Amino acid sequence: MFPDVKCDPVPYTDPWVASYDQRLRALVRRSRHIAYVYEIPEASSFRYRVFNMVEALEAAAGLDISAAWFTQADLRGDLRFVDRADAIVICRTRYDHDVARLLARANARGIRVVFDIDDLVFNSDYVPLVAHTLDRRRPTDEDWNYLFGYVSRLGATLKSCDAVIAATAPLAECVRAFSGNDDVTVLPNFLNRRQVEISQTLIARKRHGGYRREAPLVIGYFSGSPTHNRDLQVAAPALAQILAKHAEVLLRIVGYIELNEVLDPFRSQIDLVEVQDFVNLQRVIAEGELNIVPLQSNVFTDCKSELKYFEAAAVGVVTIASPTTPLIKVITDGVNGYIARPHEWEAKIAAVIEMLQAEPTAYQLVAEEAAEDALSRYGWDRQARSIEAAVFGGAAGSSG
Repeated sequence: MFPDVKCDPVPYTDPWVASYDQRLRALVRRSRHIAYVYEIPEASSFRYRVFNMVEALEAAAGLDISAAWFTQADLRGDLRFVDRADAIVICRTRYDHDVARLLARANARGIRVVFDIDDLVFNSDYVPLVAHTLDRRRPTDEDWNYLFGYVSRLGATLKSCDAVIAATAPLAECVRAFSGNDDVTVLPNFLNRRQVEISQTLIARKRHGGYRREAPLVIGYFSGSPTHNRDLQVAAPALAQILAKHAEVLLRIVGYIELNEVLDPFRSQIDLVEVQDFVNLQRVIAEGELNIVPLQSNVFTDCKSELKYFEAAAVGVVTIASPTTPLIKVITDGVNGYIARPHEWEAKIAAVIEMLQAEPTAYQLVAEEAAEDALSRYGWDRQARSIEAAVFGGAAGSSG
């Protein structure tokens, strides 16, 4: 554990509280206007795919683009924002009467409409795989109706749009195969301003203390959701072996996870932490030495983004991850993190533990390489031109 970053919880309130009129005024503040639409404001997909995008554009005054977000509740009431938009991005929103009205109004005015998606949840062919991956062990009729309905309605919205933005390259390929639309752009998730600010504060404390450590040695698994039960099982046998061999190791699990029979005997070495807001999550991650990202091997998980890597990297924590396409692309094994195939988890974790104990400066080099990569590649203030190109396509301007 890194004691220099231990601190009390940081005060937090959701930043997405602006009224409709405030958001409408924000939309038209500059010469080009992007309206984002999402079902409800929340800390998951809305934060990454809508709120963070709006924030990044707001910071890039040179592009002369203003943006604002709107919800399904807004669609049921006031559609003035459609008339003021130059482009509309519908993020992960299910097709219904109000979405149809929005699309019709935008089409009548010749406004480009883009669908944004961050998971393989638009093609009903994959529903059985999704149910299995998300640990729906014995889905009921109600479960199947919900999953097929949810996925099919997202697919209907996607196919109704002019273009698509996907969070990863594998996801973009699935979009093309499903929709037949070649106007698909990859726009990764990234850190927002508040995440970067607290991450820089935390890693500065680590650097000032020379990455000073004390017991216990913390391995962190930051799941957030019980839908990651099967993902944790990928590394569970290795974790059990590590906990059995190293009494000084603590497994910290943040989120709603059920301990299976492999890990349950080690409850005394497992710290179960409630779900954190996105600011305090950085604080909790920063305390530990190792972040693990085990994932099942299938097309659904291969489409997932690399966010668990860069959230940990931003606070100087080394990641060991499964070899999905997005994670292999950004993690160079042994340089800014580690890749573990299913049979390699115990060896990779043991190697990092040995490094921490015998060569702490080697660990620091990997952590610093990851931190530099996270802030240069995923910083909130480096994304605006990519957003502009993805949203406006060939019509993107060259100002700024």
